[in-house]
Parts: sequence; C-alpha cells; structure tokens
Amino acid sequence: MRVEQRRGGATETVHRVHVAVVDADGTLVARAGDPALVTFWRSAAKPFQALPLVADGVADRFALSSAELALCCASHSSEPAQVEQVQAFLARIGCSERDLRCGPHTPLADHVAKDYQARGVRLTPAYSNCSGKHTGMLALARHRTWPTEDYHRLAHPVQQRCLEAVSRWTGVATERIGTAVDGCGVVCFALPLRNMALAYARLGTGERERGKSQTIVEAMLRHPELIAGERRPCTEMMRAHPGRVITKVGAEGVYSALLVGERLGVALKIEDGHGPAAALAMAAVLEQLGLRPQPPSLLERAHFNTRGERVGELRVFGTLER
Repeated sequence: MRVEQRRGGATETVHRVHVAVVDADGTLVARAGDPALVTFWRSAAKPFQALPLVADGVADRFALSSAELALCCASHSSEPAQVEQVQAFLARIGCSERDLRCGPHTPLADHVAKDYQARGVRLTPAYSNCSGKHTGMLALARHRTWPTEDYHRLAHPVQQRCLEAVSRWTGVATERIGTAVDGCGVVCFALPLRNMALAYARLGTGERERGKSQTIVEAMLRHPELIAGERRPCTEMMRAHPGRVITKVGAEGVYSALLVGERLGVALKIEDGHGPAAALAMAAVLEQLGLRPQPPSLLERAHFNTRGERVGELRVFGTLER
C-alpha cells in the first residue's frame, strides 16, 4: 500500500504505508508493509493514557463527564468550546493553566488558526491540542495525592502509571517499550505497530480492567467533535459511521483505530511521517475493512497552485494483504 502525490498525471512522491490489523486474540488478520515496524505511538496512545482515570477511580471522584473523558483522549482543534471545557475541567480538580506543562501552539485546524490570528487571540496552554490529556494527568495526580509538579517527567508516578497501562494493553513489557519526550512535553512510547493494533482491539472487548475500558470507548464514540474537531479527519471518519469506529491520529504519520463491531484494532505509519497521507491511508484501510463509504474529503486530497488551479492530488494505491 502506498500514497502517491501526483502532478499532471505523473507520480511526484511516494509515501510508503505500514499497517497492522489485529483481532483481540492477537491474530494478525490483515497487513501492509511491515506490521512489526517499531515507531512512536505519539497521540494515538491517548486513550490508554486516559484509562487510569477510570480504572483508578479518578472519574468517579471528580464526577467527570463523558465529554471530559473524551477530551483526555483528544488531539483537539483548540476550538473555543473545547478550550472552555478544558478550563472548566482544570477548575474542577483545583488546578489552573499555570499547572499545565504543555505549551501553546497554533491550532491544528487551519480555519481556527486563521480566525484566532485575525482576532488577535492570545494562545495559552489550554489551547494545546493535548491540554485535555494533561488535565487528566493532573487529575490523576490529585486523586492519588501525588505532587502535580513535574507530572510530565518519566520518573513521576503519573507517567509510570501511564507506562504501566500501555504495557498492559499492548502486551509489551515496560522495559521493552521505548520512551522519549512527546511534542507536548509528556512521555511517548515506541513499540511495534502490531501491538498498538492489539491494544485497540482489546479496548473494544470491554473485558480488561473489569470492563471499565468501555467507559473510554463510549466517551469517544459519543463525542467525535471533541476527539479532533470540525473539518478534521478523525471527526469526519467517526461521524461517517456513528458508533462503529474510533479513529485517533498521532504525529509523524501515525494513526490507530478500533472497529467496534468487528473488534479489530488498526495501527498504521506513513514511513516518512507525512500526516495528510496518513489520514487518507486510514480512510482507505477502514473502507477495505468494510466501513463504506468514507468521507469524500478523504478519498483524495487535491493540490492547487497559487492561482487556485488544481494541479495534482494525493491518493492511496494498493490493498491490504489478508
């Protein structure tokens, strides 16, 4: 499987795709490229970093809503409503933006970024696409009476708890999971695509952690608008098939998904880290696994020159091996 950038009918660039599709028993049911490729999971790991909130009683103690749990799993677009929910979440756990260790950045959605720039909106840490995840980590620290300072560092109990959750769900021993610093400042995890897909498949069974994983699944399914945002691929794919799929983007061309009814987990990586190619590849994989149709915006990505003329497109070629 590959994603090609074409211009004038000729191939200009090729983005190689690696895919693992796994069932909850760990069977590799479909693949492309190298399903054992080791890479960083980046933001696609967020549901598993959020699981301790449910398993450890944090959600019950602070009466977290499904929207707040969804935000913990989100790479949101910094839309005003999303930012307001994060700020309210912080207040509920007795924290403020000063406690967040994620820095602000330009919103991931172009239309939001342009609007904020035009209005001169001052971006603060709550505008980070990872602010929900960070707030959830602060809530975990509050609940466990751990210090909130340095919650983002690998040695902190919060990050060790998240590492434990990732190990439990992926089946990779903690000492074999590579760790580094993510773009938002917390720990990120390197492991094989096949194990990432296994974790998502297990998430759909609701059997581990005494079924509490279902709370995370239901929160994400209920709030696709929070997982990403308007005009973003994750939200579009989930809205195209309500209640049937969870898709979660990660940086550098990583994507993961859960097909709920089929109990299949998917993980993919664009070898060169091309983000737009990853979104098209995930839509193509979901379509080949039976989720049809996919949003038209994800069938191909048109390219235009400075005069607004269409000069090429990005498209997926090839199929999964069964």
